[in-house]
Amino acid sequence: MCCSPLVREPLTEDWAGDLARMFKALGDPVRLRLLSLVASHAGGEACVCDISETFDLSQPTISHHLKVLRSAGLLDCERRGTWVYYWVVPSALQQLSAVLLTEGGPVVPSETCAAEVPA
Repeated sequence: MCCSPLVREPLTEDWAGDLARMFKALGDPVRLRLLSLVASHAGGEACVCDISETFDLSQPTISHHLKVLRSAGLLDCERRGTWVYYWVVPSALQQLSAVLLTEGGPVVPSETCAAEVPA
């Protein structure tokens, strides 16, 4: 497969909706950084207590941004005592990657790929 699904065929309504929610959530620089911090944190998960000191934002604001990422399906969480721990949902990142990348790099329609797309 040389082409991203975005170039090969139109997205279904459901898939487009899922992707739009994820991209919208990532459209905020704070949320994009939060996703990166959670993903790169030791053990692949982090609690608000671990990441709130990285930002000049209150803990409730950070929690709100984490909730938006969770609602978009990018993060999942679990309460442990008084803290909530978050981790990245691998399948969500795979969906985003699949629609944007081909095996060889970014989506750029090529002669070969164009020949595979029905007219």
